[in-house]
Amino acid sequence: MKNNKIIIFLLSLFFLFAVALATAEAEDLEQTCKLESIEKECQIISSAECRELLEKCEAYYQEMGEEIEKDLSKTGQEKKTLQNKVYSLRKKIENLNYQIYESNLVVKDLGIQIEDTESSVEKTSQKIEDSKQKLANILQTIYEEDQKPAIEILLSGNDLSDFFDNLTALEILNSKNQELLQNIKTLKINLEEQKLSLDEEKDDLEKMVKIQTYQKQENSKTKEEQEYYLQITEAEYQKQLKEKQEVEAKAAEIRARIFELVGISKAPTFGEAYVLAKDIERITGVRPAFLLAVLTQESNIGKNVGQCYLKNSETGAGETIKTGRILSKVMKPTRDVGPFLTITKELGRDPYNTPVSCPMSYGWGGAMGPAQFIPKTWMIYRDRLKAITGKPGDPWDIKDAFLAAALYLSDYGAAKQNYDDEWRAAMIYFSGSTNLKFRFYGDSVIQITKRYENDIEKIK
Repeated sequence: MKNNKIIIFLLSLFFLFAVALATAEAEDLEQTCKLESIEKECQIISSAECRELLEKCEAYYQEMGEEIEKDLSKTGQEKKTLQNKVYSLRKKIENLNYQIYESNLVVKDLGIQIEDTESSVEKTSQKIEDSKQKLANILQTIYEEDQKPAIEILLSGNDLSDFFDNLTALEILNSKNQELLQNIKTLKINLEEQKLSLDEEKDDLEKMVKIQTYQKQENSKTKEEQEYYLQITEAEYQKQLKEKQEVEAKAAEIRARIFELVGISKAPTFGEAYVLAKDIERITGVRPAFLLAVLTQESNIGKNVGQCYLKNSETGAGETIKTGRILSKVMKPTRDVGPFLTITKELGRDPYNTPVSCPMSYGWGGAMGPAQFIPKTWMIYRDRLKAITGKPGDPWDIKDAFLAAALYLSDYGAAKQNYDDEWRAAMIYFSGSTNLKFRFYGDSVIQITKRYENDIEKIK
């Protein structure tokens, strides 16, 4: 048990240390990868180290861009959700307004019905009172007749039949009045019940209107709160968008520096390089993302691109531009020196002061320009370039270099525009074969291609 606690404690310490280390590294890269810091650093380190720093910073900004993209997507989703909620509440409030308006109309109509019913009840009550008075008069007359002595009744009338006729008429009138009175009473009861029902219905509707008004107030309050948060979310979204644009701008500048180190006198932006590659796609069928990935990878592999001069055309020896250190395999004399002298003569260049790649740990150097063609291979594509552009191809010219590289890759299947054929073409471009010993090159090109596909989508 004690050992378990120690292990958990050590793991916790290790985790905290790893987090602190990652944070410190991120903060360090944030300072290191500022463009002014890169410029200063590259002045005191070798070209190869400068390129390594640029590669590291490009990856850092790429990672930052992906993180911001995730945050941007999340914030955008929150913004969309809030917009939907605000829209829904706005519709609910609008619907409640209609319901309140409709209920108020019904309440008003019920009020009119109640007033009419109250008027009917009053008129009916008046009729009852009139009928009661008439009935009382009849009853009084009957009562008075009943009190008269028989001799008086007989002496007062013309004859006995008149007496009985009057008595019968009074009894009939009494009966009808009682029936009328009963009907009026029934009507009054019905009207009073109807009024009571209308009063209750009116009360219920008034309560409903109060509830609807309260709901409207609550929804309005919630809508205001969500609109407030929507404003905050929109501000955060715009802030993240600005950060992403700044990161992409820094990454683009670093890519431009990479192109510059490859040997391009005037480095294009990534957008400009894409436009050029897109034009070349129409000629060769090689898609821009893959072509740009190959050229970027060439600069990664040729870590001393353009940092050597050929000095001895007999042996192929030369020297580094920066330090003057003598190197024995700058250019293969039996294969490349002759074509190199022809190329530089055609272009009016001094062959012994024209930058070429330095040799790596194996093989010969001597590759030219951003596409890193060796002189012998360039001679194969020189005439094809002239047929397309109308002038001799220049391996140090960005347009010619892009076009030659695309033609070469197309010849080996890259125009099919699928990862398998592109991987094979990249391998042949690098080593002349698909030897799995060099598969790191093809794998790296495909990874960069996928990354550039995302970049291209953003600038379309």
